[in-house]
Amino acid sequence: MLFREIIGQEEVKQQLRQSVRDGRIPHAQLFTGVSGIGKLQLALAYAQYINCPHRTAEDSCGECPTCRQYQNLQHPDLHFAFPIVKTDGGDTCDAFMEPWRRIILEQRYFDLDDWYKTLGVETKQGMIYEKESSEILRKLSLKPFGDGFKVMIIWQPEKMNTTCANKLLKILEEPPERTLFIMVSEHPEQLLSTIQSRVQTIRIPRLKDREIAEALAARHRISIADAEDIARIANGSYLQALKKSDETEENKQELRDFIALFRDAYTVGVLKDPKMKFESLKRLRQWSMDMADSKVGREKQKHFLQYAQNQVRENYIRNLGHNELNYQMSDERDFSVKFAPFIHNGNVEQIMLELEKAERQIEQNGNAKVIFFDLCLQMIILIKKPKE
Repeated sequence: MLFREIIGQEEVKQQLRQSVRDGRIPHAQLFTGVSGIGKLQLALAYAQYINCPHRTAEDSCGECPTCRQYQNLQHPDLHFAFPIVKTDGGDTCDAFMEPWRRIILEQRYFDLDDWYKTLGVETKQGMIYEKESSEILRKLSLKPFGDGFKVMIIWQPEKMNTTCANKLLKILEEPPERTLFIMVSEHPEQLLSTIQSRVQTIRIPRLKDREIAEALAARHRISIADAEDIARIANGSYLQALKKSDETEENKQELRDFIALFRDAYTVGVLKDPKMKFESLKRLRQWSMDMADSKVGREKQKHFLQYAQNQVRENYIRNLGHNELNYQMSDERDFSVKFAPFIHNGNVEQIMLELEKAERQIEQNGNAKVIFFDLCLQMIILIKKPKE
């Protein structure tokens, strides 16, 4: 991948190029930042730039045999590790290289949810298993194919199980000559502290609204006005902008689920009619069961809880009268007109804490039926709290 193909991140690109020109390439680096800002793309462009024999001051040449192999993700000195779900076909990343290359080359910007969809295992959570560490050590012990660096890119290293992570500590501290580790993480705090201490962290910032809008307009034939609206909502993530620009039924379902949760919580918690309360409570119970259905999958469950946190924030901002600071689509704004007054300083903090707790418990493989029904009960209590 070429640096010029990556949206924005000019300061980071310059920092990476400068490290190569100065001959000061840290052997283990951690690229961190939110999803959809180009971390993996930067890692690929950086690796290609380091190994291109004809690089310029600004970029790889893009035409030499090394560049062509890198652009097809098939250079023999380029290696990957990423979360997988064990199947009969294999339990290391090598068994999944074809879909891995395909999602990078075809989608460019993607997240864990997209990756699991590619694998056809949306209802499970992937992991980098213990056996992968042996494969990593084996690959990096081989003689390099060319005169450049052997590169190991670990995507989502926080998904390594503890044994796998511990087995990599020595090679991270004392790697073979001309070996480069690049870890690409969204949750570096979940890494072992012993790994964090062995890598140089490079924090990748969110993209500017202007950069996202221009890319959407140029690459996806979206009007600049619509692209600017989407860019504001995307909060610095080009991936989120792409998903917002293609409002699928799945995206709209999250809003419907959010509305259902809070409408019935309001009916049970605030209204006096016992029949309406009973019917709403039945719907909340069914809602929690639907959300906990194994077909939904934990990644979608977490994504909904993140979406709900975002909408609570947006409604609180609207309630404060700062509509110019709202980042919502038109259907979300339509619901917020009546809903925003119920999100105020008396309950917003506790609502957010409950949603965050539910997301954390889902991440920890808690019982989804219990988690979502408890969330319903908490929302019934909190939605009726008075302003302070």
